[in-house]
Amino acid sequence: MYEYALSVALFALFALSFSLHTLGGHAEFNQQQVQHGGSPVSLFAFVTSSEFWFQSSQNWQSEFLAVDALALLGVVLRQRESPESKPVAAAHSETGSS
Repeated sequence: MYEYALSVALFALFALSFSLHTLGGHAEFNQQQVQHGGSPVSLFAFVTSSEFWFQSSQNWQSEFLAVDALALLGVVLRQRESPESKPVAAAHSETGSS
């Protein structure tokens, strides 16, 4: 697990952000539906709608967050066979600057 900590952390952040986007988008979509005289939709109906996928693909801020997370977490965590990661076997004292 230690050798793949960067991948695990990035996947967990992706899963968390995508889940929060799904739940928040669903609530907002249903609120707008009711305000305009429509009826609320199920979570499954929202996730399979074009509105959900449009929101997901247009969320440019998440791209910047992902790049920032990779850069910052790459300084602290390690990933075997990654050119961006510090060596897995090296001690923290060997990889930091003095």
